[in-house]
Amino acid sequence: MSLKSQEHKSGKLVLPGERLGVIEEFIPDSGTYVKDGIIYSQVIGTALVDLVSKKVSVYPLVRKEVTPSVSSTVTGQVGNAQSDNVLVKIFKIGSRPVSGTFNGVFHISDVQERYVDSMTDVCKPGDIIRAKVISNKNKTYHLSTKDSGLGVLYAFCSRCSHLLESDRYDMKCPNCGNIERRKSALDYGKEPV
Repeated sequence: MSLKSQEHKSGKLVLPGERLGVIEEFIPDSGTYVKDGIIYSQVIGTALVDLVSKKVSVYPLVRKEVTPSVSSTVTGQVGNAQSDNVLVKIFKIGSRPVSGTFNGVFHISDVQERYVDSMTDVCKPGDIIRAKVISNKNKTYHLSTKDSGLGVLYAFCSRCSHLLESDRYDMKCPNCGNIERRKSALDYGKEPV
């Protein structure tokens, strides 16, 4: 492939498997792969040919999928609750929204080091929670709030659904005066969701 046709490719949309050049002329960079000395696009994106550094790369059109993995911190909403575990609909990993729908299971043994009597003392349906993925066993994300900074970010009154205010160990509803318990995060009510 001549230098003239390479200049023509730079800035153009390329598809996976599309030929970009040869290793004798260019160094393959991100978004590319080499087969039999020929550099090909690995992703759908814009071809970038740097004639100064002699590199060819492809800037992806679509951002990489954001999916939970073990040790990632996730934010989600508590759904079905039982006495020893709750389901959590994960909608954020770190600060990035997820690609798709993911659910996690949050078990009573993964709340904190101290004994917890019931999950109703930890979180309730509708609460927004930050947790860490500790396992992906059987394609199910298992969550924990044992590390510092993890726990309920926003809790809602089980009587009137008003946002609860944190009062050290208990949560108080400014609307109806109801007092509830939660395992709240240190930055309760401060993180935007």
